[in-house]
Amino acid sequence: MDQDKTSALQTSYDKIAEEYVRQIYDELKDKPLDRQLLDRFARSVQGLGPVCDMGCGPGHVGRYLHDQGVAQVIGVDLSPGMIEQARRLNPGIEFIQGNMLALDIEDHAWGGIAAFYSIIHIPREEVVTALCELKRVLEPGGYLFIAFHRGDENLHQDELWEQKVSIDFYLFQSDEMVSYLKQAGFTITDVIERPPYADVEYPSHRTYIFAKKPE
Repeated sequence: MDQDKTSALQTSYDKIAEEYVRQIYDELKDKPLDRQLLDRFARSVQGLGPVCDMGCGPGHVGRYLHDQGVAQVIGVDLSPGMIEQARRLNPGIEFIQGNMLALDIEDHAWGGIAAFYSIIHIPREEVVTALCELKRVLEPGGYLFIAFHRGDENLHQDELWEQKVSIDFYLFQSDEMVSYLKQAGFTITDVIERPPYADVEYPSHRTYIFAKKPE
């Protein structure tokens, strides 16, 4: 992703960080499947080392994992504004700024990564690069749990919650993302799909994929 688009994405999320908290932070209470799958991920990574909430936003996914017994959670987000909100809302959890295409993290540092709707900002031609970077920082046998909106569209948002933004959203088909994960060297362990929760979220179908870095 070129520097201009990266900067625009970062600035856009900085602008909406406070409203994002109001709109999104408590969303998991209305999403039973998401909670069930996060519980499953939390069990999978027990004893594997630190776990990353990639594209953490205000840290609600990381907080949920921590509350389910994941001892060390690290949130990573491109937006300093989101990191500020995450630190305010989640004392006791570490949050750092970072770009999933080029992480300032050593090899094999994490036992698991939950990437909830962060891959949706990566252009198709760079998805495998991003997934290879995630695999690099996972320890052998580590788990990746990824969620995204399902579809074929590339969407652009110029305004969100009454703020001027410039955000690109990329939707992916399930088998398309499976192919990208395999190209990056992951083993697929499960693929789950669901329709949208009415009156709770953006009305897109969702896909969740559990993948593993070979030992």
